[in-house]
Formats: sequence, structure tokens, C-alpha cells
Amino acid sequence: MVKTACKTLVTPVLSQDRTAKGRTMTIVVPLELYPKGPAVAAPVRRLGSIRRTSTIDSVWPQGAEANRTIIGRSRDLLTPMDGSAPVVLAEDLLTATVAPNRAIVAMESTPPREGIKDLVGATGGSNSRGRVVAAVPEEVAAGTPLYLLLDDLSGATLVGSVVMRFWQTPEELEEQNKKMLTMTPKRVMEGICAGFAPGSKALNPDGTGGSMGETKPVPDINNPDDSDAWHELTVPVGASHRRSRRIDVWVEDGIAHIEAFFQDSYTTPDGPRHAIHEYEVSATADPVTGIVISISADPRVLPHYECPMATLSVGRMAGQPLRSFRDSVIEKLPGIDGCTHMNDTLRSLAEVPVLIAQLPA
Repeated sequence: MVKTACKTLVTPVLSQDRTAKGRTMTIVVPLELYPKGPAVAAPVRRLGSIRRTSTIDSVWPQGAEANRTIIGRSRDLLTPMDGSAPVVLAEDLLTATVAPNRAIVAMESTPPREGIKDLVGATGGSNSRGRVVAAVPEEVAAGTPLYLLLDDLSGATLVGSVVMRFWQTPEELEEQNKKMLTMTPKRVMEGICAGFAPGSKALNPDGTGGSMGETKPVPDINNPDDSDAWHELTVPVGASHRRSRRIDVWVEDGIAHIEAFFQDSYTTPDGPRHAIHEYEVSATADPVTGIVISISADPRVLPHYECPMATLSVGRMAGQPLRSFRDSVIEKLPGIDGCTHMNDTLRSLAEVPVLIAQLPA
């Protein structure tokens, strides 16, 4: 039997500040949780490993107030133990047109899937993933690259429009925000995640979100020394958002090892991309049962001071079967115990057992 081990947790610090309105709780983030800056997005592939990569690129060819065009790509790549040429195990392409209110106007996949047409009309939000499961249950069951793209689409469309902060004047941005509020009223964000925990500096007094947060310049995700580090990458022109994922899986000494990378980034007129979210996740698991032995999340780039507090809860996932992560992450890391983007990175590990099963014996 393999024993599980949780990451040692750091106790968050709460202090009380006296304000004109009384006493409010202020969150103090331990120094060891501070984001460390951008990580290496595509390290050298290990011999005898499988790498799953995905990107969802969004562009606005008709401007910020019009439909966006989305190109999603995902691939599973085996790197043989003998160092021979890598083998593509699976690869999918997803194209979509999405309205300003995040409704899917059109969608196609390559290779084509019949159920894709059932997703046209769906709007990004809490129920969108349920519609994905209903539309393409065979993709869900098989844990395909296409399912990763479809599950990730809601989150990608949620944060994509942040790119306009780099491409519009403050006056244009303010006007666009006013128009967006006529379609989607401003939400009360307090309590939905660690970054918006009560007392967060990211909140307005009424509980709605304040600023969009900080971003960091990041290098290109590709590895110039390895043409197979990622699948074919889209080269966008103008304002664009990219959601990137990488999952490396290998088995060593009877233990499955997992290294994952996630990033939300934007093009800028000045040249370098800027990231608003970036995490790395490391885990080990029993390769037969899929039970997680150890797991930790490393915050690299996050928008708000309080966001890294979510990583304190990741150890709860030790002892859980990977295949259940799509649901169990939501159950065990709810509200201020989690982060929408960290949670989705953890959820993406649910298909790791599918990759393990394809590793050479």
C-alpha cells in the first residue's frame, strides 16, 4: 500500500485594522507564499514520459465590442525511453466564435464530433461544463485532449477580455466596461475565492471586485531548443489572450510523477506578453489506483495580494483518486479555500490516469 502525504500548511495570519467604519479583518500573506515570478513553461521532455499540452487563443478581429474568435489546440505526445522520435498519441483542434456575453455562436472540432453542435448557444458560466458533459460524454469518459479544451473554454472566455487594458485608452476602457455592465451586472465577489476573501484589498466596500489586478511580463512559452515542446502554436495579431496548459507524466520506481503548468497571458502593444495567472503543480500518485500520494501548488503570477492563500488548501487532495478530481476539487476547495484558476489546474489532472495507461510498460 502507498501512503499519502500532505504538503505542510502555513497558517494564515489575520490582523485587525481600525477604520472609520469599525474593525475589519486584514489578510497577511506569509512571505513563503509570495508569487515567485514566471516559471519555465516548457522544460526538457523526460525520456519515457507523456506530455499533454493545450492552448486556447482568443482574438477580437472586429474590436472589443464584437465577437471573439477562438482557436484551441491540444496534444498528447509520448517521448520514448530510447530517445527516438516522439509519437503523437492524440491531437485535437477546436475553433469557435463567442459573443461579448460569452455565448457560443459557432463551434467546430477537428477531427469532427457530432456532439459539438449541441454546445452552440451555451454561455460561459457554472452550467456550461454540465452542457459539455451532456454533449460529448464519450470525450469525457475517454479523457481526450478535446475534453480538456471544452472544459477550459468557460474559464478562458471569463478572463480573456482583460487584454483590452493593454490596447485601449483609459477612456475607451471605461466606456467598454459601462457597456458590458448593461449585459452582465457587476457581481458581488466577496467570498468566491481566496483572492476575494473577506478583508481582501481586491474588494470594493460593497463586495464587488475592485481593480483587475497586477500582471507580469513573461517570456514566450515555447522552448527554442525543442520544436516538440508544444503542439503547433497560433501566432495572433493584435489584442489576444492565451490560456496555456502543460502536464508531464512519467513513472519512476513504481510511483507516477506529475508536473503541471498553467498560464493566462495577453499580448501587449509594447512587445512582451503579460500574465495575470500562472501556477505550477507537482504531484505523485499510485500508478495503478490513481490515488494521490503528495501534491502541492506553486503560485508564480497572480493578480491580487491575497490570491496565494489558496495554495494552503491543496494538501486536502492527497488521498483522493485523480480520476475524481473534476468533482472532488470543487468539493474540497470551495470558496475562499480555493482559487478558480488553481482549482481548474488541479481539475485538469483528472485525466492523468488516461496518460499513465499509455506509458510503455
